[in-house]
Amino acid sequence: MSASTATTASASPSASATASVNALRRRARRRSAALGVAAWVVGIGFCLPALWMVLTSFHAEADAATNPPSIAAALTLDGYRTFFGGGGGPTPWPPLVNSLAASFFSTVLVLLLALPAAYALSIRRVRKWTDVMFFFLSTKMLPVVAGLLPVYLFAKNTGLLDNIWLLVLLYTSMNLPIAVWMMQSFLADVPVSIIEAAQVDGARLPTVLRRVVAPVAGPGIAATALICFIFSWNELLFARVLTGVVAGTAPVHLTTFVTSQGLFLAQLCAASVVVSLPVLVAGYAAQDKLVQGLSLGAVK
Repeated sequence: MSASTATTASASPSASATASVNALRRRARRRSAALGVAAWVVGIGFCLPALWMVLTSFHAEADAATNPPSIAAALTLDGYRTFFGGGGGPTPWPPLVNSLAASFFSTVLVLLLALPAAYALSIRRVRKWTDVMFFFLSTKMLPVVAGLLPVYLFAKNTGLLDNIWLLVLLYTSMNLPIAVWMMQSFLADVPVSIIEAAQVDGARLPTVLRRVVAPVAGPGIAATALICFIFSWNELLFARVLTGVVAGTAPVHLTTFVTSQGLFLAQLCAASVVVSLPVLVAGYAAQDKLVQGLSLGAVK
C-alpha cells in the first residue's frame, strides 16, 4: 500500500508538469495564430487602397462617381482605352518614355557616384567621415519646395527648361545622399581582407570596386538602385514646374485627368495602374536582392 502511494506521488508531479507544458504550447499556438490573423488584417488594410484603385479603373465613369461607390458595377476597359489615346486623347508613351529615361539614367549616375563615396566612408575611411555623413543627411532636411525657385531661375537662364537631362541631374542630386547613406552601411560589411588581397595582386581602385566590392555588396547595391529608381519615377514637383510638352513625365501626365470639367476618376485610376506597373515589375523582379540588401548587416 505504501509503495503504491509512493508511485502515485512520484508520478503526480510529472503529469502536472506535462499538463503545464501542453497548456503553454496551446497558448503559444493561439498567440501565434492571433498575430498571424492581425498581420493579415493589417496587410490587407495597407493593400486595400491599391486594390480599390484597380477595381475602379475597370468601372465606367458614371459607376466610379457614385456615392457610395458601386462595387458590383459592370466592368469595362474604357478607362484604359482612353488612357492609351483610344478616344482621340493624347498618347501616354512620350511621358512614360521620359520617366523611364530620367529614372534610369539618374539611377545609373547615382550608383557610379555613390559607390566610390561609400567606399571612402566605410572601407577606406576619410578623416572626419561622420561629419561627411551628417552633411549628406543635412541636405535632405531642406524642403524640396524651398529650392524650386532657384532651380527654375537657373534652368530658365541656361535654356534647360523642358529638358529631360535637367531632370536627370536633379534626380541624381536628390537621390545621391540617401544612396551614399545606404551603401555606406552595406559596404561596411565587405571583408577588408579580400580587398587587400586584390590590391596585393595589383588591382587598382576601379578594378577593386568593379570586381570585388560590387559583387559582394550586390544585394545592397540592387536595393539602393531600386529605391532611387522609385523615388525618381514618382517625383512630381520639379517635373511639373520645369517641364512642358517635350519632357513631361508620367506623374505630370496623370495630372491632366483632373481638369476644370471635373475629375475623371475611372480614367485616373486606369492611368495610375499603368504608371505603377513599371515600379511593381522592377520590385517583383528584384525582390530577393531587395530583401537581402535591406537586411544586410542586420544579423551579425
